[in-house]
Amino acid sequence: MEYHLAVDIGASSGRHILGFIEDGQLRLEEIYRFSNGIKKVNDEYCWDLKSLFLEIKKGIKRCKQIGKVPKSIGIDTWAVDFVLLDENEEVLGNTVAYRDDRTEGIMEEVFKTLPKDMLYLYTGIQFQRFNTIYQLMAIKKKNPEYLKKSKTFLMIPDYFNFLLTGKKVNEYTNATSTQLVNSFDRTWDENILEALGINKDIFQEIKLPKTNLGNLRSELVEEFGFDMEVILPATHDTGSAFISSVCNDEDSVYLSSGTWSLMGVENRFPICVPQSMNYNFTNEGGIDYRFRFLKNIMGLWIIQEVKRMYKDGYSFAELVVKAKEADNFKSIIDVNHDRFLNPENMITEIQAYCSETNQEIPKTLGEVAYCVFNSLGISYGESIKELEEIFEKQYKRINVFGGGCQNELLNQLIADRTHKEVLAGPVEATAIGNIVAQLLSFNKVNDLGEARDIILKSFEIKKYLPQ
Repeated sequence: MEYHLAVDIGASSGRHILGFIEDGQLRLEEIYRFSNGIKKVNDEYCWDLKSLFLEIKKGIKRCKQIGKVPKSIGIDTWAVDFVLLDENEEVLGNTVAYRDDRTEGIMEEVFKTLPKDMLYLYTGIQFQRFNTIYQLMAIKKKNPEYLKKSKTFLMIPDYFNFLLTGKKVNEYTNATSTQLVNSFDRTWDENILEALGINKDIFQEIKLPKTNLGNLRSELVEEFGFDMEVILPATHDTGSAFISSVCNDEDSVYLSSGTWSLMGVENRFPICVPQSMNYNFTNEGGIDYRFRFLKNIMGLWIIQEVKRMYKDGYSFAELVVKAKEADNFKSIIDVNHDRFLNPENMITEIQAYCSETNQEIPKTLGEVAYCVFNSLGISYGESIKELEEIFEKQYKRINVFGGGCQNELLNQLIADRTHKEVLAGPVEATAIGNIVAQLLSFNKVNDLGEARDIILKSFEIKKYLPQ
């Protein structure tokens, strides 16, 4: 059996999942799991990259322990965050997370140099205060010495690939999330970089998913007891997740449901018109130079934080049960409001929003949970209306994939609030997409269409109809 290893790292956890083809179906086996999260370091919310790389290595060693040595490995993570390396290839400063408030007000400052409509025309990327472009400008304002000393810019998965192979590249799907890549020529936009005074030489050559970076560093081969090839998946986890859609047609909307909700369609070209800018849709890079025309919605982060406020005393399944008991609760929150990005207490923030908007204040856990799920469903419905307006067509169905597709209440609310058929699955969409990129790199699957046919045969897909 020939195995391929997907390392999928999210905001709260990471997993090592082995994938292999057997009897024409894709099989998955999770072999290692670890925790992740942001921590406050010197008043900044940061990622611990040293700890994460140690966990990556532990999972790789686990392969050897169970006698399932992979032929290749691919790493995906969240987007927008990055490291700057000095001349000694050491990380400059903290690896600050996108939820940190250092970028507050920076976007508006950038617009004084680069007008909003011009920036959107160049990049096609949704305006979010935590985009890489604004993080870099925050560094320029707060720690200009880092940019002066910097010799290399790498996104988080690029950095891990560098630690594995010694090779420095910027992978395409994650690079587009920076709002620094020209959506038409698909390379770093030198006009933007020059206007903002950022040295273009720190950026690496952009490489596509399926690129083979070669083998591991020799010292890692000795440490692991085996070698393998490092393949670029779509290193932005949403880019990998979208590969896993079971709807290979033009009548479907995709919804990657996790910490973030990413809702949109696949395109062969970017849409950078004023209408899509005003609705705040993005044109993120996808596999084979496809574009993921979508909207970022706050997603299950809100309910994750509610769960944390109860000291994780309830499982997500128990939260759904509680929410069903409060399904007559009517108050709605704007899930995309910045106030829900990283509040000290998510529950009191939800209650404050309801109070300020003259709505009933949720008091019980069930009311809070139902408020969140129902508000998400309504937000998805609004986004679909905008998509239909932009494309001047009606969509028939929504394919919900990722961890959030296990939430049957939310799936039914999506069907009810959008008036569309919902197909839920696959659950492990990101890991599947990661492994598919590796299979495509080795020509074990001919193309994306064949890969999606295999996925449809391999995993359970549930259907929900509007009620």
